[in-house]
Amino acid sequence: MTNIPETGRTPRVQIRLIILQILVLSLLLTLGGRLWYLQVRNGDEYADEANGNHVQRVVQPAVRGSILDARGVPLADNQTRLVVSASRTELMKMKDDGDAVLTRLADVLGMAPKEVADKVRLCDSETPQPCWNGSPYQPIPITDEATPKQALQIRERAEDFPGITAEPTAVRRYTAPGSAKTSQVLGYLSPVTDEEIQGAKDSDSPYLRSDQVGRSGLERTYDKQLRGKAGVTAYEVDKLGRVMRQTQAEPAVPGANVVTSIDARVQRVAEYELNEAMKAARKEYDDNTSMNYKADSGAVVVMESKTGRIVAMASNPDYDPNAWVGGISGKDYTKLTSKKSNFPLLNRAIQGQAAPGSIFKVIPTTAAVNAGYDFNGRYPCPSSYSIGGQVFKNFESQGHGSITLGQALEVSCDTVYYALSHQQWQKDGGNKPRKNAKDWFYKTAHQFGLGKETGIDLPNEVTGRVPDRQWKKDYWAANKDAWCKQGKKSGDYTERIAYENCLEGMKMRAGDSVNYSIGQGDTLVTPIQMATIYAAISNGGTLYDPSVGKAVISPDGKQIEEIKPESHGKLPMNAKTQDLINDALAGVATRGTAAWRFGGWPQDKIPMHAKTGTAEVYGKQTTSWFATYTEDYTIVMTIAQGGTGSGASGPAVRKIYDAMYGLDADGNQDLKKALLPKPQKTLPKIETDGSIDAPKVKPYQPNKPDKPDEQELAAALTPGRRD
Repeated sequence: MTNIPETGRTPRVQIRLIILQILVLSLLLTLGGRLWYLQVRNGDEYADEANGNHVQRVVQPAVRGSILDARGVPLADNQTRLVVSASRTELMKMKDDGDAVLTRLADVLGMAPKEVADKVRLCDSETPQPCWNGSPYQPIPITDEATPKQALQIRERAEDFPGITAEPTAVRRYTAPGSAKTSQVLGYLSPVTDEEIQGAKDSDSPYLRSDQVGRSGLERTYDKQLRGKAGVTAYEVDKLGRVMRQTQAEPAVPGANVVTSIDARVQRVAEYELNEAMKAARKEYDDNTSMNYKADSGAVVVMESKTGRIVAMASNPDYDPNAWVGGISGKDYTKLTSKKSNFPLLNRAIQGQAAPGSIFKVIPTTAAVNAGYDFNGRYPCPSSYSIGGQVFKNFESQGHGSITLGQALEVSCDTVYYALSHQQWQKDGGNKPRKNAKDWFYKTAHQFGLGKETGIDLPNEVTGRVPDRQWKKDYWAANKDAWCKQGKKSGDYTERIAYENCLEGMKMRAGDSVNYSIGQGDTLVTPIQMATIYAAISNGGTLYDPSVGKAVISPDGKQIEEIKPESHGKLPMNAKTQDLINDALAGVATRGTAAWRFGGWPQDKIPMHAKTGTAEVYGKQTTSWFATYTEDYTIVMTIAQGGTGSGASGPAVRKIYDAMYGLDADGNQDLKKALLPKPQKTLPKIETDGSIDAPKVKPYQPNKPDKPDEQELAAALTPGRRD
């Protein structure tokens, strides 16, 4: 056997190993070079591309909850409309960027191709409206007014309309049941702002660029509850917008329903009667100005006396909240915000400030008692009261002899309050006030809740004004430079007043206190403040925070969060004083300045209490005030430049009560016709599917007498009966 030398195979093995090593080394060098190329040479470029892969969120808005009246009647709900939308992501995948599809869509919708194309283009600093300023991954709405026929064409020809959807979508609707607009109470929606979008990025319910949010009224106060939680679907996309994968999917949760204490039927009566009262006032003639009353605005509040809940709240002029749905036009916006239209967006029940006139007198009456004056003492009521060379007259210059404070309320005697306030001003040091001046008349007004918000659950409530010593000082400090510049000792009337204010504008003069004592001068109140005060007198002294919201109920009706009445204080009077004032206000309705408006009223069954007010405003016609209450309800109405209290507002308030209690002109009650003889205590039932069996609201049909009542006409002509 031949022996093969071991050394004979070694060279070949070594050669193979060397070749293998070379190949491995070459491969490593190639990989290393490539790695260097990717990470070092072109690292920044590929890092930028990698950063281009990010997450985009597509948000599905939640269906907004409804706003219901106390019986479950929708005041604001959602209307299903056919919305046609386009997916820009799908369109951009097409060779022509979807131009052909959009052209066919325009033909179906009856729109111009350019109009459709403009709606899907993205907004930037150089792109004019219309354009889409939301997420490019969000379906872009083309129209929310598609017909069923148009939607069917798009669905049946899906191959001709890739990326186009036609789906029913909920759109806000303000129902105005029975023609009750409830405008300023409900408020309106408008598009979300950039600041809100930035602030909502980390919230549970992010905004869409196309979102509508509450801007006023209940829509704003309860926006979070009504809006619900939006659904979110997250996609990881590359820098070209191509979807890589879905990373998150959360369904939308509908908003909750807000049940209010508003009764749509009473709301309609309040709106109608306020408007009719203003129209009637415009037909009356004012001898002082030789012209008809302007009656350019007004408000009325109907409140539950024992809870502070609002049954109706009307402000005139008003507007249609539906004008804001889908975006308000420039023309409509100008109309709603112009001086010519007298600013209908204002809720004058909580934002209208005016001198209260004689309905204010319950406050100085209380102040006088707290200062030590006997309620049943005798006080002179002459036709006028003089301070130095200035004469302050009684209403229509009537005198009533020596009367009690209760009788002073009944006949609305100004001179009784002139004298009391002047005496207190003197006791407090006059123009040189004592260090610890009592200031009973001003202190009591603050204790009644004036000069601050009532706490109603509506936005932008104003505070009114109590012109006390501190206010005088602050007002003087803010205006003294202008007064000193304008004032002249021997100039015209305006210049002389400015001169006096420059020197002594910080002082509380006797005339200031006298005017203040009857709700005149610089005093300002709102209807909601006075309604809160008179409701407190009715219920025994509790000042409730007025409230419109009654409960928040989940979409399926299973979770109920009731909004309980809350108080912000008690009236500064004891039970005896409260009873005496209560009796005096009943006298106003039966034999005083409001008696001619409550002829035939069933006082034995439904005790009525009232106070009239006619406030004089410099440069304008008088403001009408009428404050009333029963055991169950408080109603306060005011009409700016409308004339006297009982003359302008009185008839409307009486008719609202008649409708609520089911009374005819003779005071006979028919409970079948009564809208709300007692406050509504129960909440409407919402089914698990979100449905509700809401009663219908019939149109209001006011009682119209065949001819004017002779006694009423005679009373209207009686001097001193129309304060």
